[in-house]
Amino acid sequence: MAGMPAFSWTLANSILIISLSALISKLLLQAVVCWYLRRRASSRKITILARVKLEEAQYQLSASQSPKTDDGEWEKVEKHTAGSANNGGEADDEWEGTIGFFHPFCNAGGGGERVLWAAIKATQKRWPKAVCCVYTGDHEAGKYEILQRVQNRFNIELHPPTVVFLYLSTRHYVLSSTWPHFTLLGQSLGSIFLAFDAFSLLVPDIFIDTMGYAFVLAFSKFCFPKIPTGAYVHYPTISTDMLGSLDTSPALGNGLNAGTGKGLRGFLKKRYWHVFANLYSRVGGSVDIVMTNSSWTASHIRTLWGPVRTKRRKPHAVSVVFPPCAVDDIINAIPLNAQSEAKREPTVLYIAQFRPEKNHSLLLRSFARFLKSQSGLRKREEGPGLPKLVLIGSVRDASDATRVYELRLLAHELHLTPNHITFITDASFPTILSHLAAASVGANCMWNEHFGIGVVEYQAAGLIPVVNDSGGPKMDIVIAWEGGETGFKASTEEGYAERFAQVLGMDGEDRLEMRKRARGRARAFGEEEFEKRWIDEVGRLVEMVAEERK
Repeated sequence: MAGMPAFSWTLANSILIISLSALISKLLLQAVVCWYLRRRASSRKITILARVKLEEAQYQLSASQSPKTDDGEWEKVEKHTAGSANNGGEADDEWEGTIGFFHPFCNAGGGGERVLWAAIKATQKRWPKAVCCVYTGDHEAGKYEILQRVQNRFNIELHPPTVVFLYLSTRHYVLSSTWPHFTLLGQSLGSIFLAFDAFSLLVPDIFIDTMGYAFVLAFSKFCFPKIPTGAYVHYPTISTDMLGSLDTSPALGNGLNAGTGKGLRGFLKKRYWHVFANLYSRVGGSVDIVMTNSSWTASHIRTLWGPVRTKRRKPHAVSVVFPPCAVDDIINAIPLNAQSEAKREPTVLYIAQFRPEKNHSLLLRSFARFLKSQSGLRKREEGPGLPKLVLIGSVRDASDATRVYELRLLAHELHLTPNHITFITDASFPTILSHLAAASVGANCMWNEHFGIGVVEYQAAGLIPVVNDSGGPKMDIVIAWEGGETGFKASTEEGYAERFAQVLGMDGEDRLEMRKRARGRARAFGEEEFEKRWIDEVGRLVEMVAEERK
C-alpha cells in the first residue's frame, strides 16, 4: 500500500510525458508539412497571379474592341449583397485573394458541376479581383475547352482570366476501382494524397471543397489551421440511412448495399461502417463554413458533424443552400399553355449521369412493365402516340461508357426497341431544352437523391415528375404547392409503372394544372437565390481572412 502513491505519481507522469510527446510530434509534423507545401507552391502562386494579370489585360483589350452589354446582370448580385462585412459587403469589395475550389471531376457535366460553376460565377460577380482556382484531374481538357463546355452544357458564362485550373496527378486514388475492398475508407484516405497533391500546386487564401471530400478539408486544417475552409456537401459520405439500408430488402431499391448486412460478413460490414461514420464525423467537424444542398443532407450532416462542431466551437451553423437550377432559362424557353400541352408527346425523360446509384436499370424495367400493361401497345411499334423513354446523361469515363452499353443490352433483353428508347450522352443545353419541351413525364430513380437538380428542371419545364420516395425530391421538391400535388413518388418497379400510366392517362386540363403548380414550385430554386446564399456564406470566409490579416 505504501508504494501506491509513488506508482500513481509515476503513472501520471508517464501519461503526461506520452501526451506531451504526441503533441510535440504533431506540431513538428504540422510545421514540416506546412513549410514544405508552402515552399513548393510559393513560386507557382507568383506565376499564377502574373498570368492572371496578363490574361486580364488581354481580355480587357479585346472587350474594348467588341464591348458587351451584360453589366446589368453583374450589378444585380452587387446590390443584394452589399452591406456589412459580415456578408462580404462594401468593406471587402476589392478583396484580391485566391480561392481554391477542390473538384477533381470538374468536367463531368453533372448537377454537382453546375453548382461549382454557378458558385464561381457568383464569386466572380461579388469579388471580381479574386482568383478562382479549380483543382481538377481532367487532364484531357484545357481551360478554354472546359469553359466552353460549361457554357454549352449549363448556359453559364464565366470570366476566363480569373479562372485557373490546377491539374492533379493523383486522382486515381479516389476512384472506387482503386479500392475494391474497404472502398469508403480507401477513397477517403486516398483523398489525402490528392490534397497533398493540390497544396503542392497552390496554397490558397480560402479553400472550399465542392465534391464531398471531408478528409481533404481536415488535411487542410491540419497543415494550415489559419486558412478558412468551406464545404458544399451534396451527399454525406455515410449516413444513418445507409447504415439502416444494410438490413432492408434489395427489392425496395434502398441503395447499392441494401440487404448486405446479413451473416458474419454483414456484421463486420456494419462494424466497419460505424467506425468510419465516427471518423467521418471527426474530420467533418473541422470545417469552418458548411453548406448543404437540401434539407435531407443538412439533417444528416447536423447529426454527424454537429456534436464535433459544437465541441470545437464552430460559430456558424450548417446551412441549406439549394443548388442553382436553370429555372428562368427553362421557363423563358418553354411555354406552358393549352397549345404547348397539345404538342407534348407521351415520353418519359430521365436526365442523370450514367452512374450506378442513379439506378437507370430500375427505370428500364419499370417502363417495360408499363408498356406491357398498355392494351394492344405491343402490336404497334411506332407512331406519334407511342410512349417512349429518353435517357440523357453525361459520360465521365470508360466505366460510364460501359454502363451505357450494359443498359442498351438490358433494353434489348426487355424488348425495348429503338422506337421505345433513346440514349443521349453529353447533350448540350439546347438539346436538353428541346426534350424538356416535348416530354410529358420526368423520372428520377435514385434512392436518397441528395437534392435533384434534374427534378427541378422537369418542374420548370412543365413536366410531371415521378421520383423516388426518398431524399431531396421527396422532402424539398415534389411537395404540395398552391393547394395541389406537383408530381408523384414511387419506390418499386411496379410503383413507377403505375405512376407512368397515371400521368399519361390524366385528363388534359388536370395534367396542365399540375404542370403549372410544378413550375410554380420550381421558382424557389432559381440561380439568383443560390447566388445570394452562396455569397453570404463565402463572405464569412472572406471576413475570416481579413480578420487573420489584421
